[in-house]
Amino acid sequence: MVDITEISAVVAAAGVLVGVIYYILDMRNQTKIRQTDLILRLQSDWRSKELRESYRTVMRMKFIDYDEYAKKEMDSPEVQAAFDICSFFDGIGILLHRKLVDIDMVDEIFSFYVKVAWEKVKPLIEGRRRESEFDPEFRKWFEYLYNEVKKRERGGVKSD
Repeated sequence: MVDITEISAVVAAAGVLVGVIYYILDMRNQTKIRQTDLILRLQSDWRSKELRESYRTVMRMKFIDYDEYAKKEMDSPEVQAAFDICSFFDGIGILLHRKLVDIDMVDEIFSFYVKVAWEKVKPLIEGRRRESEFDPEFRKWFEYLYNEVKKRERGGVKSD
């Protein structure tokens, strides 16, 4: 025969189990909310006048190779614009690598800009990597971001 003590122990154990399940589901939901908030903040930054102008400046840049680009003054508009764009996408690449942002949202919002910007500045980044003994992985997270976006484009990958 089952007494009240056994019933209360089973009910308590079931309550703990339900609480743990609820907590796990809530944490997953909170993670998605934080990722969405972060992406929306990044999108807001991307839409700022300064970054839009930097992007336009980078897209209008004409150069033959890294050496020609490297001759420009460090505070020239072209150098500053390239720095701004590369830094922005480098940051997103780090967030993506650490799984702090969702690749689906990054891809949907930024993929066009990532591809075009990387293909434009790739010779500059590769030249900087060759020239610098201290920073052989210069802008590696921007490249990582580009590769992830291209991988999804080739494979039509969507994560759930």
